[in-house]
Amino acid sequence: MVTARTKPAGSTPLTAKSAGQVHTARPTSTATAKPAKPSAKASKVSPPPPVVPAAKPEKPKKAKPVRDSFTMPKVEYAVLSHLKQRGLSLAHPAKKSELIRAGITVLAALSDVDFLAALKALPAIKTGRPSKADAA
Repeated sequence: MVTARTKPAGSTPLTAKSAGQVHTARPTSTATAKPAKPSAKASKVSPPPPVVPAAKPEKPKKAKPVRDSFTMPKVEYAVLSHLKQRGLSLAHPAKKSELIRAGITVLAALSDVDFLAALKALPAIKTGRPSKADAA
């Protein structure tokens, strides 16, 4: 395997001209050169305006979903099923996560007094996974 470039066999040696010597051109006489006249057509026609591509509207970035788990009483879980059926009857099927997100939106729109009343109306439950004895 050859790693460096080598000079091909039979090539000519470098001359002073090819080794970096600069060739200067002879000055031309400006008295013999005629100045260029602008043409009549060129002055009447204006150049077309530059074409500027239309800016693409920026798409809003999608929010990355977050997975979570939570504990809720069976009665409230049954309410989710009832709300899903209600959505179907209104020709708008909804997933459990959509119902929870809608509930969060409604809670966020409440005043502080109403929000606190809604939180106090909920019974406190033990968080975490149920034990195997409770599940059976």
